[in-house]
Amino acid sequence: QVQVVESGGGPVQAGGSLRLSCTVSGRTPNSYAMGWFRQAPGKEREFVASITRLGINMYYADSVKGRFTISRDNAKNTVYLQMNSLKPEDTAVYYCAATLKNGRLSVRNEYDYWGQGTQVTVSS
Repeated sequence: QVQVVESGGGPVQAGGSLRLSCTVSGRTPNSYAMGWFRQAPGKEREFVASITRLGINMYYADSVKGRFTISRDNAKNTVYLQMNSLKPEDTAVYYCAATLKNGRLSVRNEYDYWGQGTQVTVSS
């Protein structure tokens, strides 16, 4: 059984930074490509970023490109989302997800395992 657990959310002022962490446990956690999604109140869950199994390729939504960075430390079974220059519109619950598939993986149903989410609130 694979478990995905996010941490690191919280309140932050516009222009500030946060780093989210996502720990994967269970069977061969480093076999999974990982993604971050977010869901704001009243909106659909949307793709933020993804990273391949070995951390060679990273993909980003246009809305976060240049401000967010996804990375992974396979020795720690952990994926990170460094968020800089945060804006109020970045406010959402951020979810981490794992999949055995390959590619850009920007679609929600491409992922097999999800965390419970961590709230990020950006005030102006």
